[in-house]
Amino acid sequence: MKLIVCDPLAPAAVETMRAAGIEAEVRDDITPEDLEAIIAGYDAMVVRSRTKVRQQLIDKATNLKLVIRGGVGLDNIDVKHARSKGIEVRNTPAASSNAVAELTVGYLFALARQIPQMTASMKGGQWEKKGFSKGVELEGKTLGLIGCGRIGSLVARKAIFLDMEVLFHCLPPLPDLPGAHNVPLEELLRRADFISLHVPYTEETHFILCQEEFARMKDGVYIVNCGRGGVMNEDALYEAIVSGKVAGAALDVFHDEKEDRGKKLLALPQVIGSPHVGAGTVEASKRVGAEVAQIVIEFAGR
Repeated sequence: MKLIVCDPLAPAAVETMRAAGIEAEVRDDITPEDLEAIIAGYDAMVVRSRTKVRQQLIDKATNLKLVIRGGVGLDNIDVKHARSKGIEVRNTPAASSNAVAELTVGYLFALARQIPQMTASMKGGQWEKKGFSKGVELEGKTLGLIGCGRIGSLVARKAIFLDMEVLFHCLPPLPDLPGAHNVPLEELLRRADFISLHVPYTEETHFILCQEEFARMKDGVYIVNCGRGGVMNEDALYEAIVSGKVAGAALDVFHDEKEDRGKKLLALPQVIGSPHVGAGTVEASKRVGAEVAQIVIEFAGR
């Protein structure tokens, strides 16, 4: 099997595949144009979030049998078109879950105590002790999770150990987690002090949080999105922050990560963010690589 690795993958995973007889070529800086020109020569490809596998590329991939997304979401792959061409599409949903969950919890602390803003102030030579002495504590607060799959359930467990009340809304509904409660979305919006998004981006979840939903929230609520861009209307979030309805937001993903990248929101002092690095830990990278290698080797052995 001839495979191309289009995005960064743990070197150990590449070596594991080569040791199993896979002809694995690493081109993790390849441009879309160059990829289109050579993709017909490969039986399989590995991508993460950088490389887009759309219809135009798929139509040129005349020998392709397998696409693996190293990570959770498949929104950078035209799954329906790929499968219509007989191409199997796989991902590694469990490998990076804990990394994203820990970033989410880290953002809860960062928002509650304005840690990034305090650091920036100190680096700027300021000593704003009075201004930064109005943080809040997570203990006793209510966390609302919109979506409670692999990542959301890990966030729930960690938040419960912080003595937070945890509500979640999941479609289709799942059984209650120990210490957490599945509630209608309207109730979650009304009761939560912190709201975190953990749903995939689909037609049903597009702008699941918009003007109407923000209006139903508590005054001074905090928003975290380490899930998927496009599930929240960022213009509505901007207006809610400016009006004071939302006290702060932490975003690892954005609706437009090609051009805008949340620049309007990040200009607000109440907003902190990161460049879509939820899965960006050494441990998660190793787990993703190991799972990718296992999928490829098993597929080749069929």
